[in-house]
Amino acid sequence: MILRIIQTILAILLIYVVILFGRDIYKHRHENDGSIPKAAGIGFITNFFDALGIGSYAPTTMLLKLTKYLKSDKLIPGTLTVACSIPVIAEAFLFTNTIKVEGTTLISMVVAAAVGSFIGSKVMTKFNEKIVRIVMGIALVITAVLMLLSQLGVLSALGAGNTAIGLHGTSLVIALVGNFILGALMTAGVGLYAPCMALVYMLGMSPAVAFPIMMTSCAVLMPVAAYEFIKTGNYNRNASIGITIGGIVGVVIAVLFVKSLDLNVLTWLIIVVVTFTGFQMLYQGIKQKNETVKQAQQNSETSSETK
Repeated sequence: MILRIIQTILAILLIYVVILFGRDIYKHRHENDGSIPKAAGIGFITNFFDALGIGSYAPTTMLLKLTKYLKSDKLIPGTLTVACSIPVIAEAFLFTNTIKVEGTTLISMVVAAAVGSFIGSKVMTKFNEKIVRIVMGIALVITAVLMLLSQLGVLSALGAGNTAIGLHGTSLVIALVGNFILGALMTAGVGLYAPCMALVYMLGMSPAVAFPIMMTSCAVLMPVAAYEFIKTGNYNRNASIGITIGGIVGVVIAVLFVKSLDLNVLTWLIIVVVTFTGFQMLYQGIKQKNETVKQAQQNSETSSETK
């Protein structure tokens, strides 16, 4: 019953985001803001590995930066959210065949993440480029740390021996607040998978329930957050088209044909590059902020001398 409800919600959100995204693309059909094939390559790679457990947000940010695809880093949060919405819904459909978690816990945590993402998207669209760079830099460093903890087995150790498939009372409230925050942070570039897994484990839930909670949370919150980015135009349309197309193909191939790979070396490489990219964005954002302050001071001094 719960599985059917979740799949119905995902189907509705899929139709919703296709219409919302499609209308905006048609409205701006004569604009050209990047190579769709290049973005499709990025989307294929990152969503292929997302379906195998690495995550897509940090690697996509990394490749968009390395290829200098976007004219402004301010567009990164929106591009990630809009571009990955449909591939992640497809992933959820293919992966969530059984729900080993209590319905109340699952649905309430998913709703909390969606509400958090809606509020987070409104905040992120109001930030200028230097603030986005600083926020994204911090997000990437946090993501790299979480990937490192996962790679070292620290996160999985938290769930060892846990058997609960549902939460109640204070534990459920903590889970809702936590997922709300994670939903908001995801619009800033902090992937939800690893921190949600840690949250679920620390609250005593079985590792078997982590996947449906984090996968469904992402699949629901991303279309919700996409609304604000599309409405304000704070995303790259061609990148989103390409990543969506390549991402769907990558997910289908990973889930249906590959299913598992030895990703150890690749994961370590991604951790290193994501860490470097995060500190680079932090440096650029802080430098840009300092230059703005310095320019404002110079303008103030010039104005005083004129008087």
